[in-house]
Amino acid sequence: MRILVIGDIIGNSGVNKIKEIVPNFKKEKNIDFIIANAENSADGMGITVKIFEDLKKSNIDVMTMGNHTWGKREIFSIIDEPQIIRPANYSEGIPGKGYMIYECNGKKIAVINLIGRVDIAVLSENPFLKAKKIVEKIKDEVDIIIVDFHAEATAEKIAMGYFLDGKVSCVYGTHTHVQTADEKILENGTAYITDVGMTGPIHSVIGMDVEASLKRFVTTLPERYKVSSDKNVMMNGIILNINDETCRMEKIERIKL
Repeated sequence: MRILVIGDIIGNSGVNKIKEIVPNFKKEKNIDFIIANAENSADGMGITVKIFEDLKKSNIDVMTMGNHTWGKREIFSIIDEPQIIRPANYSEGIPGKGYMIYECNGKKIAVINLIGRVDIAVLSENPFLKAKKIVEKIKDEVDIIIVDFHAEATAEKIAMGYFLDGKVSCVYGTHTHVQTADEKILENGTAYITDVGMTGPIHSVIGMDVEASLKRFVTTLPERYKVSSDKNVMMNGIILNINDETCRMEKIERIKL
């Protein structure tokens, strides 16, 4: 089993990069299942119905979200679609699902979306306790468990990796849009990376226009962020190799295209 995880998709340029690369990349690399973080795919904040449909057509099996889940009102018309999940530790009773179980090549794959609580202005439940509760509930139903931890603090992400080591197949971070070089398989068999990076414009500040970002930092004025117009776009992510017989993680490979 080969699973491709794609870092935060930023705006139209990121979506177009997915449409350009992913279908052929899936064939060339023998990818079986694809997960992408899509919470920034619509102008850098949220997702639209059109983008949701475009990503499905580009072979994205699961779209995870984060702190910009509700950035576009259109999400309420697609939030219950099986291909989209939002953070599981959002408040009880809100629309959508925090995890889903999918079938691929005779295996059951659970994908869990969580959001961090350090330096993120989103009210949420404890992600560690929520993760433990979900894993305990589904561990006997599935073969593979993948966790997208959408968090700001590297320490919080690293701690989650160790917390779930041996209990899930992979813990990977999203949200910072900067790919980290710490991919590894932890002592008890869980693949881990602090952040898979982003899919968006290279000449940018985490995908956003450089001048607008500089104005915010230099003047402290509330300049509105906008997605960079740079035509040079990269796709960051990881490929996971999982043994078909044992469902043990064999390799985590960082990619930057």
